[in-house]
Amino acid sequence: MTQKKPNILWICTDQQRFDTLGSSGNTFVKTPNLDNLADESANFTNSFVQSPICMPSRASFLTGRYPRTTRLRQNGQTIPIEERPISRILRDAGYYCGLVGKFHLSPSAPEVNETIERRFNDGYNEFNWAGDPQNQWGNHSGYSKFLHDSGQKFKTTIHPDCKYIEIGMPKAFHETTWCANTAIEFIKRQSKNTSPWMFSMNMFAPHHPFNPPMEMLERYISKIESIPLPNAFEDDLSLKPPYQNIDSKGAYGQTLPYHKGLSTNDHRMIRAAYWAMCDLVDDAVGNVLDALERSGQKDDTIVIFMSDHGEMLGDHGIYLKGPYFYDPAIRVPFMMRYPRKITPGEKIGLTELVDVVPTLLEACDLEIHEGIQGQSLWNDLAINKQYTGRDSVYCEYYNAMPHQKTPKPQLTMIRTEEFKLIVDHTNDCGELYHLTENPSETINYWSDKNFIEIKSELLTQLTHRMAFTVDPLPKRIADW
Repeated sequence: MTQKKPNILWICTDQQRFDTLGSSGNTFVKTPNLDNLADESANFTNSFVQSPICMPSRASFLTGRYPRTTRLRQNGQTIPIEERPISRILRDAGYYCGLVGKFHLSPSAPEVNETIERRFNDGYNEFNWAGDPQNQWGNHSGYSKFLHDSGQKFKTTIHPDCKYIEIGMPKAFHETTWCANTAIEFIKRQSKNTSPWMFSMNMFAPHHPFNPPMEMLERYISKIESIPLPNAFEDDLSLKPPYQNIDSKGAYGQTLPYHKGLSTNDHRMIRAAYWAMCDLVDDAVGNVLDALERSGQKDDTIVIFMSDHGEMLGDHGIYLKGPYFYDPAIRVPFMMRYPRKITPGEKIGLTELVDVVPTLLEACDLEIHEGIQGQSLWNDLAINKQYTGRDSVYCEYYNAMPHQKTPKPQLTMIRTEEFKLIVDHTNDCGELYHLTENPSETINYWSDKNFIEIKSELLTQLTHRMAFTVDPLPKRIADW
């Protein structure tokens, strides 16, 4: 008898940086469920997105192609309909696919989409969409409909001790909990079916505005003075591309009030609210994984946990995200569990999230089509059980946000285990960091004559990486 193809539970948070789990060394957060998942998974502790911005990053890891190749390089663009996300490939192979929360491969702004974001042949049989928790789309948003049916209205209040964070919806009615409950119901239903399934659980947390339930925030308030401050005061941004100095005075090109000069209490309160949202994510994930096990499908299901990009959280004087490639902005959690095939363990090699799709396709014994640019990790995980990682990771920012208008930022990055090079193609400047000597990335060696040879070598490597992001499609069908 042929064994059924594995189910896939793909859990993706929004704007969660790599150091937000107990398993990553954070002693403040409370993440027992994700720490346990890390222990049971191939835990890729040096994983990087291919864009620090939501839509280009999601387009990349959902198709296995680089952002510039998908042509979704910017927030607010619409992915071309010929692009093939993993959900469509799996649906065409007989999978039943569901989603809850964000998708974000087309604009969600209500002035463009009054109902939901534009769908294309995305492959989802169930599409429980919510662009964000706010009631901007009426009951077209699955979360808003859930609140309406529960007799609730979405409401947050400014915290009395810090105007930069909010007290969010109670835990039972938070968008994170709604996502988890929707996933649980899907898993229960699919346990009675014979076809394999994939479910995308795309929570909005811990994305700003920082609005955890009060019951999740309280334990941080009691120890607020012990929360470490960001490294904002160690960095001279005048020696770096100009966007960083601009955003240090107000996020998103000074359109939002998070900035370097906040009081120490405000910096700590923002960090506390962010971590409380990460705790809420952990609680939700734990409930879903418990339901998966109770349904008898744990051993037959690949579980992925990751995020679409990171969060600066005040480090380098910057909040949120933008045209910069510090590790807090581009390095994210990524773990993959499959009890039947994957041996658990920490994988410290450099990893790109563009590799997720080809890895899943090989795990499901499906063809990796010609347009996919990522590299499958499956052979290293399930056969050799060794993983050395990539020689480098590549990331790009092509005017990805609308806030920096003059000049428009065009930047690319290459990161090895020892060095990181960023080129600001707009302003003919850049950054060079010696990561083993200065892991906090505060010393820029771009103009240091002692690093000319290393800089030249990295520029060559970056050029090669950019060259190989060229689209492999259309497929060659003849010699001439």
